[in-house]
Amino acid sequence: MTTARDIMTPTPRCIGENDSLSIAASVMSDLDVGALPIFGEDRSLMGMLTDRDIVVDAVALGLDPETTPTRVLAKGPPVTVRTTDDVTIALEKMREHQVRRLPVLEGGKLVGIVSQADVARALSAEQTGVTVEQISR
Repeated sequence: MTTARDIMTPTPRCIGENDSLSIAASVMSDLDVGALPIFGEDRSLMGMLTDRDIVVDAVALGLDPETTPTRVLAKGPPVTVRTTDDVTIALEKMREHQVRRLPVLEGGKLVGIVSQADVARALSAEQTGVTVEQISR
């Protein structure tokens, strides 16, 4: 069994709920990533912020990226997986919730991110095909 821990990118960079969208965009650019977990003041995971969220949900709506805090775009509890979850669970959650990245939790704490790219790199073409077939039923 391949688990989320096996394929995750460990120790993801996070953004605070009070940081501006422009700071988040700069961090994404510096790290060459398309998403960041949003953490609350209490260190709780509030959601995921994507580059698409910044462009479509903020800029297109006229929100000022310099003054709008990331918490404005935190959309409820994030969809997550546990380190011990099988990769098929992660892929099913991605499909069901139409997300490309999932925070990976261990003991309630963020320890990694599983992305579609992680899945593609970690599994053989045959494994990926079988997994996709299983979750498409």
